[in-house]
Amino acid sequence: MSETPVMKFDNRFVSELPGDSERQNVPRAVHGACWTAVAAQPVDCPRLLIYSPEVAADLDLDEQAMTAPTMLAALAGNALLPGMVSYASCYGGHQFGHWAGQLGDGRAILLGELINRRGQRFELQLKGAGPTPYSRRADGRAVLRSSIREFLCSEAMHHLGVPTTRALSLVGTGETVVRDMFYDGHPVDEPGAIVCRVAPSFTRFGHFELPAARGDLDLLRRLVDFTIDRDFSEHRFDPGRRLLAWFTEICERTGRLLAHWMRVGFVHGVMNTDNMSIIGLTIDYGPYGWVDNFDPGWTPNTTDASSRRYCFARQPAIAHWNLERLADALSPLLPNPNELSAGLDRYHAVYASEFCAAYAAKLGFKSWLNDDADLLEALFDLMHHGEIDMTEFFRSLAGLAVDDPELAVVRTAFYREDLAGQVAPALTRWLDRYAQRLRQDGDSAAERIARMNRANPRYVLRNYLAQQAIDRAEQGDTTMIAELLAVLRHPYDEQSGSQRFSAKRPDWARHRAGCSMLSCSS
Repeated sequence: MSETPVMKFDNRFVSELPGDSERQNVPRAVHGACWTAVAAQPVDCPRLLIYSPEVAADLDLDEQAMTAPTMLAALAGNALLPGMVSYASCYGGHQFGHWAGQLGDGRAILLGELINRRGQRFELQLKGAGPTPYSRRADGRAVLRSSIREFLCSEAMHHLGVPTTRALSLVGTGETVVRDMFYDGHPVDEPGAIVCRVAPSFTRFGHFELPAARGDLDLLRRLVDFTIDRDFSEHRFDPGRRLLAWFTEICERTGRLLAHWMRVGFVHGVMNTDNMSIIGLTIDYGPYGWVDNFDPGWTPNTTDASSRRYCFARQPAIAHWNLERLADALSPLLPNPNELSAGLDRYHAVYASEFCAAYAAKLGFKSWLNDDADLLEALFDLMHHGEIDMTEFFRSLAGLAVDDPELAVVRTAFYREDLAGQVAPALTRWLDRYAQRLRQDGDSAAERIARMNRANPRYVLRNYLAQQAIDRAEQGDTTMIAELLAVLRHPYDEQSGSQRFSAKRPDWARHRAGCSMLSCSS
Protein backbone atom coordinates (compact mmCIF):
# COMPACT_ATOMS: atom_id res chain seq x y z
CA MET A 1 0.00 0.00 0.00
CA SER A 2 1.23 3.49 -0.81
CA GLU A 3 2.01 5.98 1.92
CA THR A 4 -1.20 7.82 1.09
CA PRO A 5 -4.17 5.47 1.67
CA VAL A 6 -6.39 5.08 -1.36
CA MET A 7 -10.08 5.50 -0.60
CA LYS A 8 -13.12 5.93 -2.80
CA PHE A 9 -15.45 8.81 -1.95
CA ASP A 10 -18.96 9.37 -3.31
CA ASN A 11 -19.98 12.69 -1.78
CA ARG A 12 -23.67 12.77 -2.60
CA PHE A 13 -24.71 15.09 0.24
CA VAL A 14 -22.72 17.99 -1.20
CA SER A 15 -23.25 17.12 -4.86
CA GLU A 16 -27.04 16.61 -4.72
CA LEU A 17 -28.18 19.07 -2.05
CA PRO A 18 -27.82 22.87 -2.15
CA GLY A 19 -24.83 24.38 -0.40
CA ASP A 20 -24.21 27.72 1.26
CA SER A 21 -23.06 30.35 -1.24
CA GLU A 22 -21.25 32.31 1.49
CA ARG A 23 -17.75 30.97 2.20
CA GLN A 24 -16.80 33.18 5.15
CA ASN A 25 -16.37 31.07 8.28
CA VAL A 26 -18.15 33.30 10.79
CA PRO A 27 -21.21 32.55 12.95
CA ARG A 28 -24.35 33.40 10.99
CA ALA A 29 -27.76 32.23 9.88
CA VAL A 30 -27.62 29.99 6.82
CA HIS A 31 -30.73 29.90 4.63
CA GLY A 32 -31.65 27.78 1.64
CA ALA A 33 -28.75 25.37 2.11
CA CYS A 34 -28.08 21.98 3.70
CA TRP A 35 -24.34 22.46 4.11
CA THR A 36 -21.50 24.96 4.22
CA ALA A 37 -18.00 24.38 2.89
CA VAL A 38 -15.56 24.86 5.75
CA ALA A 39 -11.99 23.78 6.41
CA ALA A 40 -10.83 22.26 9.66
CA GLN A 41 -8.46 24.34 11.77
CA PRO A 42 -4.98 22.75 11.67
CA VAL A 43 -3.22 21.71 14.88
CA ASP A 44 0.50 21.82 15.60
CA CYS A 45 1.37 18.45 17.14
CA PRO A 46 -1.23 15.78 16.35
CA ARG A 47 -0.72 12.29 17.73
CA LEU A 48 -2.76 9.18 17.05
CA LEU A 49 -3.72 7.92 20.50
CA ILE A 50 -5.79 4.90 19.44
CA TYR A 51 -7.97 3.63 16.63
CA SER A 52 -10.60 0.94 16.23
CA PRO A 53 -9.30 -1.92 14.05
CA GLU A 54 -12.87 -3.07 13.36
CA VAL A 55 -13.97 0.31 12.05
CA ALA A 56 -10.78 0.64 10.04
CA ALA A 57 -11.45 -2.74 8.45
CA ASP A 58 -14.98 -1.62 7.51
CA LEU A 59 -13.33 1.26 5.66
CA ASP A 60 -10.78 -1.07 4.00
CA LEU A 61 -7.95 0.45 6.04
CA ASP A 62 -5.20 -1.66 7.58
CA GLU A 63 -2.59 -0.81 10.21
CA GLN A 64 -0.20 0.58 7.59
CA ALA A 65 -2.89 2.93 6.31
CA MET A 66 -3.98 4.02 9.78
CA THR A 67 -0.44 4.86 10.86
CA ALA A 68 0.55 6.68 7.67
CA PRO A 69 1.51 10.34 8.20
CA THR A 70 -1.00 11.43 5.55
CA MET A 71 -3.80 9.63 7.39
CA LEU A 72 -2.83 11.29 10.67
CA ALA A 73 -2.94 14.64 8.92
CA ALA A 74 -6.47 13.90 7.68
CA LEU A 75 -7.68 12.63 11.06
CA ALA A 76 -6.28 15.73 12.75
CA GLY A 77 -7.93 18.11 10.30
CA ASN A 78 -4.59 19.26 8.86
CA ALA A 79 -5.13 17.99 5.31
CA LEU A 80 -7.58 16.22 3.04
CA LEU A 81 -6.89 12.94 1.31
CA PRO A 82 -7.85 12.57 -2.36
CA GLY A 83 -11.62 12.50 -2.76
CA MET A 84 -12.39 14.10 0.60
CA VAL A 85 -14.48 17.25 0.91
CA SER A 86 -14.78 19.38 4.02
CA TYR A 87 -18.13 20.76 5.16
CA ALA A 88 -20.56 21.26 8.03
CA SER A 89 -24.29 20.56 7.79
CA CYS A 90 -27.16 22.85 8.70
CA TYR A 91 -29.97 21.81 11.05
CA GLY A 92 -32.11 23.01 13.93
CA GLY A 93 -33.76 21.31 16.85
CA HIS A 94 -35.76 21.27 20.03
CA GLN A 95 -33.50 21.41 23.09
CA PHE A 96 -34.95 20.45 26.47
CA GLY A 97 -38.43 20.79 25.01
CA HIS A 98 -38.00 24.23 23.43
CA TRP A 99 -37.38 25.21 19.82
CA ALA A 100 -33.79 26.43 19.56
CA GLY A 101 -33.75 27.53 15.92
CA GLN A 102 -30.66 26.99 13.80
CA LEU A 103 -28.00 24.80 15.40
CA GLY A 104 -25.89 22.88 12.87
CA ASP A 105 -22.50 21.19 13.07
CA GLY A 106 -20.83 23.60 15.45
CA ARG A 107 -17.76 21.47 16.16
CA ALA A 108 -18.16 18.65 13.66
CA ILE A 109 -16.67 18.81 10.18
CA LEU A 110 -17.50 16.11 7.66
CA LEU A 111 -14.87 14.68 5.32
CA GLY A 112 -17.25 13.15 2.80
CA GLU A 113 -18.82 9.78 2.07
CA LEU A 114 -16.53 6.80 1.70
CA ILE A 115 -17.62 3.75 -0.30
CA ASN A 116 -15.86 0.54 0.74
CA ARG A 117 -15.14 -2.46 -1.45
CA ARG A 118 -18.50 -4.00 -0.49
CA GLY A 119 -20.35 -0.94 -1.71
CA GLN A 120 -21.21 0.26 1.80
CA ARG A 121 -21.40 3.99 2.42
CA PHE A 122 -19.83 5.70 5.46
CA GLU A 123 -19.78 9.37 6.32
CA LEU A 124 -16.58 10.44 8.09
CA GLN A 125 -16.80 13.29 10.56
CA LEU A 126 -14.20 15.02 12.72
CA LYS A 127 -15.51 16.17 16.08
CA GLY A 128 -13.46 18.95 17.62
CA ALA A 129 -11.68 20.10 14.44
CA GLY A 130 -12.42 23.81 14.75
CA PRO A 131 -15.16 26.40 14.27
CA THR A 132 -17.85 26.46 11.61
CA PRO A 133 -20.55 29.03 10.82
CA TYR A 134 -22.75 27.02 13.19
CA SER A 135 -20.42 27.29 16.19
CA ARG A 136 -22.20 30.38 17.52
CA ARG A 137 -19.95 31.62 20.34
CA ALA A 138 -17.91 28.41 20.66
CA ASP A 139 -14.46 27.49 19.35
CA GLY A 140 -15.40 24.23 17.63
CA ARG A 141 -12.82 22.29 19.61
CA ALA A 142 -13.23 19.31 21.94
CA VAL A 143 -11.29 18.29 25.02
CA LEU A 144 -9.58 14.98 25.67
CA ARG A 145 -12.01 13.86 28.40
CA SER A 146 -15.12 14.12 26.24
CA SER A 147 -13.31 12.67 23.22
CA ILE A 148 -12.19 9.59 25.16
CA ARG A 149 -15.74 9.09 26.36
CA GLU A 150 -17.13 9.35 22.83
CA PHE A 151 -14.51 7.04 21.34
CA LEU A 152 -14.99 4.33 23.97
CA CYS A 153 -18.76 4.53 24.17
CA SER A 154 -19.28 4.38 20.42
CA GLU A 155 -17.40 1.12 20.28
CA ALA A 156 -18.82 -0.25 23.54
CA MET A 157 -22.37 0.27 22.31
CA HIS A 158 -21.66 -1.43 19.01
CA HIS A 159 -20.30 -4.53 20.70
CA LEU A 160 -23.29 -4.58 23.05
CA GLY A 161 -25.44 -4.87 19.94
CA VAL A 162 -26.91 -1.36 20.21
CA PRO A 163 -27.31 0.61 16.95
CA THR A 164 -24.75 3.41 17.08
CA THR A 165 -22.37 5.66 15.24
CA ARG A 166 -18.82 4.34 15.39
CA ALA A 167 -15.44 5.84 16.21
CA LEU A 168 -12.47 5.33 13.91
CA SER A 169 -9.78 7.23 15.77
CA LEU A 170 -8.81 9.42 18.70
CA VAL A 171 -6.16 12.04 17.97
CA GLY A 172 -4.52 14.26 20.56
CA THR A 173 -4.02 17.76 19.17
CA GLY A 174 -1.05 18.73 21.31
CA GLU A 175 -2.91 21.94 22.13
CA THR A 176 -5.01 23.08 25.04
CA VAL A 177 -8.64 24.13 25.06
CA VAL A 178 -10.18 26.43 27.65
CA ARG A 179 -13.28 24.94 29.25
CA ASP A 180 -15.47 25.78 32.25
CA MET A 181 -16.50 22.19 33.03
CA PHE A 182 -19.12 23.07 35.64
CA TYR A 183 -20.17 26.45 34.20
CA ASP A 184 -19.24 28.00 37.54
CA GLY A 185 -16.85 30.69 36.39
CA HIS A 186 -13.66 28.65 36.79
CA PRO A 187 -12.37 27.85 33.29
CA VAL A 188 -9.14 25.85 32.94
CA ASP A 189 -6.84 24.76 30.14
CA GLU A 190 -7.51 21.16 29.12
CA PRO A 191 -5.77 18.95 26.54
CA GLY A 192 -7.56 18.94 23.19
CA ALA A 193 -8.50 15.98 21.02
CA ILE A 194 -10.38 15.05 17.86
CA VAL A 195 -12.55 11.97 17.29
CA CYS A 196 -13.24 10.70 13.79
CA ARG A 197 -16.82 9.47 13.88
CA VAL A 198 -18.22 7.08 11.27
CA ALA A 199 -21.82 6.32 10.29
CA PRO A 200 -23.84 5.54 7.17
CA SER A 201 -25.54 8.89 7.81
CA PHE A 202 -25.29 11.66 10.39
CA THR A 203 -28.65 13.14 9.36
CA ARG A 204 -30.80 14.10 12.34
CA PHE A 205 -34.43 14.94 13.01
CA GLY A 206 -33.31 18.56 13.22
CA HIS A 207 -32.20 18.59 9.58
CA PHE A 208 -35.88 18.44 8.62
CA GLU A 209 -37.17 20.66 11.40
CA LEU A 210 -35.19 23.73 10.35
CA PRO A 211 -36.46 24.15 6.76
CA ALA A 212 -39.98 23.30 7.97
CA ALA A 213 -39.80 25.99 10.65
CA ARG A 214 -38.62 28.49 8.05
CA GLY A 215 -41.34 27.56 5.59
CA ASP A 216 -38.77 26.43 3.03
CA LEU A 217 -40.81 23.52 1.73
CA ASP A 218 -38.80 23.13 -1.47
CA LEU A 219 -35.64 22.51 0.51
CA LEU A 220 -37.51 20.24 2.92
CA ARG A 221 -38.90 18.19 0.04
CA ARG A 222 -35.47 17.88 -1.60
CA LEU A 223 -33.90 16.73 1.67
CA VAL A 224 -36.64 14.15 2.25
CA ASP A 225 -36.29 12.73 -1.27
CA PHE A 226 -32.50 12.65 -0.98
CA THR A 227 -32.56 10.92 2.40
CA ILE A 228 -35.00 8.25 1.25
CA ASP A 229 -33.00 7.59 -1.92
CA ARG A 230 -29.59 7.49 -0.24
CA ASP A 231 -30.15 6.21 3.29
CA PHE A 232 -33.19 3.97 2.80
CA SER A 233 -32.34 2.58 -0.63
CA GLU A 234 -32.94 -1.00 0.54
CA HIS A 235 -36.65 -0.21 0.98
CA ARG A 236 -39.12 -0.24 -1.87
CA PHE A 237 -41.70 2.13 -0.46
CA ASP A 238 -45.05 2.41 -2.24
CA PRO A 239 -44.62 5.53 -4.42
CA GLY A 240 -48.08 6.76 -3.48
CA ARG A 241 -47.36 6.54 0.25
CA ARG A 242 -43.60 6.96 0.17
CA LEU A 243 -43.25 9.63 2.83
CA LEU A 244 -45.67 7.90 5.21
CA ALA A 245 -43.91 4.56 4.83
CA TRP A 246 -40.54 6.24 5.37
CA PHE A 247 -41.72 7.98 8.53
CA THR A 248 -43.10 4.68 9.83
CA GLU A 249 -39.72 3.06 9.23
CA ILE A 250 -38.03 5.86 11.21
CA CYS A 251 -40.48 5.30 14.07
CA GLU A 252 -39.84 1.57 14.08
CA ARG A 253 -36.07 2.00 14.09
CA THR A 254 -36.34 4.51 16.94
CA GLY A 255 -38.50 2.07 18.90
CA ARG A 256 -35.91 -0.68 18.52
CA LEU A 257 -33.14 1.72 19.52
CA LEU A 258 -34.88 2.79 22.73
CA ALA A 259 -35.57 -0.82 23.70
CA HIS A 260 -31.84 -1.46 23.38
CA TRP A 261 -31.02 1.50 25.63
CA MET A 262 -33.45 0.28 28.27
CA ARG A 263 -32.13 -3.26 27.92
CA VAL A 264 -28.54 -2.39 28.83
CA GLY A 265 -29.27 0.49 31.22
CA PHE A 266 -27.91 3.26 29.00
CA VAL A 267 -28.96 6.87 29.57
CA HIS A 268 -28.20 9.28 26.73
CA GLY A 269 -28.50 12.44 28.78
CA VAL A 270 -29.31 14.91 25.97
CA MET A 271 -32.21 13.60 23.89
CA ASN A 272 -32.76 16.82 21.98
CA THR A 273 -34.20 16.42 18.49
CA ASP A 274 -30.86 17.47 16.99
CA ASN A 275 -29.35 14.42 18.73
CA MET A 276 -31.81 11.94 17.18
CA SER A 277 -30.58 9.94 14.18
CA ILE A 278 -32.90 9.62 11.19
CA ILE A 279 -31.61 6.06 10.63
CA GLY A 280 -32.07 4.94 14.23
CA LEU A 281 -28.55 5.12 15.64
CA THR A 282 -27.30 6.31 19.00
CA ILE A 283 -25.67 9.62 18.13
CA ASP A 284 -23.76 12.37 19.99
CA TYR A 285 -22.21 10.95 23.14
CA GLY A 286 -22.16 13.78 25.65
CA PRO A 287 -23.10 13.42 29.33
CA TYR A 288 -24.24 9.80 28.99
CA GLY A 289 -24.06 7.10 31.63
CA TRP A 290 -25.01 3.58 32.58
CA VAL A 291 -27.40 2.99 35.44
CA ASP A 292 -25.43 1.74 38.44
CA ASN A 293 -27.78 1.55 41.43
CA PHE A 294 -31.14 1.14 39.71
CA ASP A 295 -32.95 4.48 39.68
CA PRO A 296 -35.61 5.20 37.03
CA GLY A 297 -35.20 8.93 37.70
CA TRP A 298 -31.44 9.04 37.27
CA THR A 299 -29.92 11.38 34.70
CA PRO A 300 -26.18 11.73 34.04
CA ASN A 301 -26.58 15.34 32.85
CA THR A 302 -26.05 18.14 35.39
CA THR A 303 -28.02 20.48 33.14
CA ASP A 304 -31.00 18.13 33.47
CA ALA A 305 -30.68 17.59 37.22
CA SER A 306 -33.68 19.72 38.19
CA SER A 307 -36.24 18.64 35.60
CA ARG A 308 -34.90 15.12 34.86
CA ARG A 309 -36.50 15.40 31.43
CA TYR A 310 -34.01 12.92 30.00
CA CYS A 311 -33.77 10.49 32.91
CA PHE A 312 -33.62 6.73 32.37
CA ALA A 313 -37.32 5.95 32.69
CA ARG A 314 -38.49 8.86 30.52
CA GLN A 315 -36.35 8.05 27.50
CA PRO A 316 -39.03 6.05 25.63
CA ALA A 317 -41.60 8.86 26.11
CA ILE A 318 -39.09 11.51 25.03
CA ALA A 319 -38.29 9.55 21.86
CA HIS A 320 -42.00 9.57 21.04
CA TRP A 321 -42.16 13.33 21.70
CA ASN A 322 -39.21 13.83 19.37
CA LEU A 323 -40.91 11.76 16.68
CA GLU A 324 -43.96 13.99 17.05
CA ARG A 325 -41.75 17.00 16.34
CA LEU A 326 -40.43 15.26 13.23
CA ALA A 327 -44.02 14.56 12.20
CA ASP A 328 -44.79 18.25 12.66
CA ALA A 329 -41.91 19.11 10.33
CA LEU A 330 -43.02 16.65 7.64
CA SER A 331 -46.74 17.45 7.84
CA PRO A 332 -46.66 20.39 5.34
CA LEU A 333 -45.64 17.90 2.64
CA LEU A 334 -48.79 15.81 3.08
CA PRO A 335 -52.41 16.46 2.08
CA ASN A 336 -53.55 14.64 5.24
CA PRO A 337 -50.91 15.04 7.98
CA ASN A 338 -53.03 13.01 10.42
CA GLU A 339 -51.89 9.89 8.59
CA LEU A 340 -48.49 10.29 10.27
CA SER A 341 -50.11 9.11 13.51
CA ALA A 342 -49.94 5.54 12.19
CA GLY A 343 -46.14 5.76 12.31
CA LEU A 344 -46.25 7.03 15.87
CA ASP A 345 -48.47 4.08 16.78
CA ARG A 346 -45.89 1.77 15.26
CA TYR A 347 -43.24 3.30 17.50
CA HIS A 348 -45.22 2.26 20.57
CA ALA A 349 -45.90 -1.20 19.20
CA VAL A 350 -42.31 -1.90 18.16
CA TYR A 351 -40.85 -0.51 21.37
CA ALA A 352 -43.20 -2.61 23.52
CA SER A 353 -42.49 -5.76 21.53
CA GLU A 354 -38.72 -5.27 21.56
CA PHE A 355 -38.65 -4.32 25.25
CA CYS A 356 -40.61 -7.44 26.23
CA ALA A 357 -38.43 -9.69 24.10
CA ALA A 358 -35.28 -8.12 25.55
CA TYR A 359 -36.38 -8.57 29.15
CA ALA A 360 -37.64 -12.07 28.51
CA ALA A 361 -34.09 -12.90 27.45
CA LYS A 362 -32.57 -11.01 30.39
CA LEU A 363 -34.75 -13.00 32.79
CA GLY A 364 -34.12 -16.27 30.96
CA PHE A 365 -37.67 -16.86 29.73
CA LYS A 366 -38.42 -18.65 26.46
CA SER A 367 -40.88 -15.88 25.60
CA TRP A 368 -42.73 -13.03 27.26
CA LEU A 369 -46.03 -13.80 28.96
CA ASN A 370 -48.59 -11.20 30.02
CA ASP A 371 -48.09 -11.86 33.73
CA ASP A 372 -44.34 -11.19 33.35
CA ALA A 373 -45.00 -7.44 33.36
CA ASP A 374 -46.08 -7.57 37.01
CA LEU A 375 -43.06 -9.66 37.89
CA LEU A 376 -40.69 -7.20 36.22
CA GLU A 377 -42.33 -4.13 37.75
CA ALA A 378 -42.03 -5.70 41.20
CA LEU A 379 -38.35 -6.37 40.54
CA PHE A 380 -37.70 -2.81 39.38
CA ASP A 381 -39.32 -1.49 42.54
CA LEU A 382 -37.12 -3.68 44.72
CA MET A 383 -33.99 -2.77 42.78
CA HIS A 384 -34.77 0.92 43.17
CA HIS A 385 -35.47 0.88 46.89
CA GLY A 386 -32.61 -1.50 47.59
CA GLU A 387 -30.05 0.42 45.50
CA ILE A 388 -29.23 -2.69 43.50
CA ASP A 389 -26.75 -2.50 40.65
CA MET A 390 -28.55 -3.18 37.39
CA THR A 391 -25.73 -4.78 35.41
CA GLU A 392 -24.44 -6.91 38.28
CA PHE A 393 -27.91 -8.10 39.33
CA PHE A 394 -29.04 -9.37 35.95
CA ARG A 395 -25.70 -11.04 35.23
CA SER A 396 -25.67 -12.73 38.63
CA LEU A 397 -29.30 -13.83 38.33
CA ALA A 398 -28.32 -16.49 35.81
CA GLY A 399 -26.65 -18.41 38.62
CA LEU A 400 -29.92 -18.89 40.54
CA ALA A 401 -30.81 -22.51 41.26
CA VAL A 402 -34.41 -22.94 40.11
CA ASP A 403 -35.18 -25.63 42.69
CA ASP A 404 -33.51 -23.78 45.56
CA PRO A 405 -33.49 -20.00 44.93
CA GLU A 406 -31.23 -18.19 47.36
CA LEU A 407 -30.67 -14.48 47.86
CA ALA A 408 -26.92 -15.08 48.12
CA VAL A 409 -26.71 -15.45 44.33
CA VAL A 410 -27.45 -11.74 43.78
CA ARG A 411 -26.06 -10.43 47.09
CA THR A 412 -23.06 -8.81 45.37
CA ALA A 413 -25.37 -6.45 43.47
CA PHE A 414 -26.25 -4.38 46.57
CA TYR A 415 -24.50 -1.09 47.23
CA ARG A 416 -25.63 -0.62 50.84
CA GLU A 417 -25.89 -3.24 53.55
CA ASP A 418 -28.64 -1.39 55.42
CA LEU A 419 -30.86 -1.31 52.33
CA ALA A 420 -30.01 -4.92 51.56
CA GLY A 421 -31.39 -5.89 54.93
CA GLN A 422 -34.54 -3.88 54.40
CA VAL A 423 -35.46 -5.39 51.01
CA ALA A 424 -34.09 -8.90 51.61
CA PRO A 425 -37.41 -10.49 52.72
CA ALA A 426 -39.34 -9.02 49.76
CA LEU A 427 -36.58 -9.87 47.29
CA THR A 428 -36.46 -13.45 48.61
CA ARG A 429 -40.20 -13.77 47.98
CA TRP A 430 -39.68 -12.32 44.51
CA LEU A 431 -36.96 -14.87 43.77
CA ASP A 432 -39.39 -17.64 44.75
CA ARG A 433 -41.97 -16.28 42.29
CA TYR A 434 -39.30 -15.95 39.64
CA ALA A 435 -38.05 -19.51 40.13
CA GLN A 436 -41.61 -20.77 39.80
CA ARG A 437 -41.92 -18.87 36.51
CA LEU A 438 -38.68 -20.44 35.27
CA ARG A 439 -39.93 -23.91 36.16
CA GLN A 440 -42.98 -23.18 34.04
CA ASP A 441 -40.72 -22.91 30.96
CA GLY A 442 -39.04 -26.21 31.69
CA ASP A 443 -35.63 -25.28 30.21
CA SER A 444 -32.46 -26.91 31.38
CA ALA A 445 -30.17 -24.78 33.51
CA ALA A 446 -27.58 -24.71 30.73
CA GLU A 447 -30.09 -23.43 28.18
CA ARG A 448 -31.36 -20.73 30.49
CA ILE A 449 -27.92 -19.57 31.61
CA ALA A 450 -26.68 -19.36 28.02
CA ARG A 451 -29.74 -17.31 27.04
CA MET A 452 -29.29 -14.93 29.96
CA ASN A 453 -25.56 -14.47 29.45
CA ARG A 454 -26.17 -13.54 25.82
CA ALA A 455 -28.58 -10.84 26.99
CA ASN A 456 -26.90 -9.53 30.15
CA PRO A 457 -23.48 -7.97 29.70
CA ARG A 458 -20.71 -8.58 32.18
CA TYR A 459 -18.95 -5.39 31.09
CA VAL A 460 -20.37 -1.94 30.36
CA LEU A 461 -18.57 1.42 30.18
CA ARG A 462 -19.29 2.61 33.68
CA ASN A 463 -18.59 6.29 34.17
CA TYR A 464 -15.98 5.72 36.85
CA LEU A 465 -13.99 3.48 34.51
CA ALA A 466 -14.08 6.06 31.73
CA GLN A 467 -12.98 8.71 34.24
CA GLN A 468 -10.04 6.61 35.38
CA ALA A 469 -8.92 6.27 31.75
CA ILE A 470 -9.31 10.03 31.32
CA ASP A 471 -7.31 10.83 34.46
CA ARG A 472 -4.43 8.69 33.24
CA ALA A 473 -4.57 10.01 29.69
CA GLU A 474 -4.42 13.59 30.90
CA GLN A 475 -1.14 12.61 32.59
CA GLY A 476 0.16 11.12 29.34
CA ASP A 477 -0.72 7.45 29.95
CA THR A 478 -3.25 6.17 27.38
CA THR A 479 -2.88 2.47 28.17
CA MET A 480 -6.21 2.21 30.01
CA ILE A 481 -8.08 3.43 26.91
CA ALA A 482 -6.72 0.44 25.00
CA GLU A 483 -7.40 -1.91 27.93
CA LEU A 484 -11.02 -0.79 28.16
CA LEU A 485 -11.53 -1.03 24.42
CA ALA A 486 -10.21 -4.60 24.41
CA VAL A 487 -12.55 -5.67 27.23
CA LEU A 488 -15.58 -3.86 25.83
CA ARG A 489 -15.19 -5.68 22.51
CA HIS A 490 -16.55 -8.80 24.26
CA PRO A 491 -19.05 -7.47 26.82
CA TYR A 492 -20.99 -10.73 27.23
CA ASP A 493 -17.97 -12.98 27.80
CA GLU A 494 -16.27 -13.82 31.07
CA GLN A 495 -12.71 -12.55 30.58
CA SER A 496 -9.99 -13.89 32.82
CA GLY A 497 -7.94 -11.15 34.44
CA SER A 498 -10.47 -8.40 33.64
CA GLN A 499 -12.63 -8.61 36.76
CA ARG A 500 -11.77 -5.04 37.77
CA PHE A 501 -13.58 -3.79 34.69
CA SER A 502 -16.83 -5.42 35.80
CA ALA A 503 -16.78 -4.16 39.38
CA LYS A 504 -19.65 -2.05 40.70
CA ARG A 505 -19.14 1.68 41.11
CA PRO A 506 -16.92 2.20 44.18
CA ASP A 507 -18.05 4.45 47.01
CA TRP A 508 -15.47 7.12 46.17
CA ALA A 509 -17.09 7.54 42.75
CA ARG A 510 -20.68 7.98 43.95
CA HIS A 511 -20.59 11.78 43.78
CA ARG A 512 -17.27 12.52 42.08
CA ALA A 513 -17.39 14.65 38.92
CA GLY A 514 -17.18 12.49 35.82
CA CYS A 515 -18.10 9.35 37.75
CA SER A 516 -21.72 10.13 38.54
CA MET A 517 -23.03 13.15 36.63
CA LEU A 518 -21.43 15.22 33.90
CA SER A 519 -22.01 18.55 32.21
CA CYS A 520 -22.39 19.15 28.48
CA SER A 521 -18.99 20.88 28.49
CA SER A 522 -16.61 19.33 26.00
